[in-house]
Amino acid sequence: MNTPTNDKKVILITGASRGIGAFTAALLAQQGHQIVINYARNDLEANQLVEKITAAGGTASAFKADISQSHQVEQLFEYVIQSYGRVDVLINNAGIMCFQKIEALDDETIEKVLAINLKGSLYSMREAAKRLEQGGKIINLSSSVIGMKLEGYGIYTASKAAIEALTAILAKELRGKNITVNAIAPGPTATELFFEGKSEALIEQLAKAAPLERLGTVEDIAAVLDFAVSDASNWINAQVIRANGGII
Repeated sequence: MNTPTNDKKVILITGASRGIGAFTAALLAQQGHQIVINYARNDLEANQLVEKITAAGGTASAFKADISQSHQVEQLFEYVIQSYGRVDVLINNAGIMCFQKIEALDDETIEKVLAINLKGSLYSMREAAKRLEQGGKIINLSSSVIGMKLEGYGIYTASKAAIEALTAILAKELRGKNITVNAIAPGPTATELFFEGKSEALIEQLAKAAPLERLGTVEDIAAVLDFAVSDASNWINAQVIRANGGII
């Protein structure tokens, strides 16, 4: 494997056509990194993001793949390597939210959440473990709901708790490869995913819950991801960084 000779990296971001992933893609591209935007459905949003990045002088491309399908994850990584020669960083961002009490969950919802949030992230981790360069980074997106243990977040919390366990285990399994594995766990953040299915009263309650008395922003989380991508984070490994304004 060829180790990168400078701090500009080839970065694959899953679920990056909108929200935290899209903002992070644009931010990292501004710094000269080469970005691959993975998405599952919305061609228009993904292509518009690529156009925005390239118009600003950055380097980006989009690849459509459903990460809940292992063969599509393999195709995604193959595309990155064929297009850019290597993969330096995986940001495991793709995920779906479910706000429903456990007793009301149907089988289809359980399967869907676990397929994307857990299996999809695991497939991506598995492929990254095989293909990342020396000095590479795997950055998983978890959630601070694990510590909050909120009603209605059962299956979502379970999927993210598994991600945190896998993060620490994979970091140990990659001993000797100089690849770090960490997780970022945002608190309530003002994205479409967060607002979906919530009442105004619940949104206000969650916004006031942290000592800083506001929701997080995509800028807040992207700034932490920016640090996690940079060489300044090289000594951080097998950790969960909770970016939540002190909510827990």
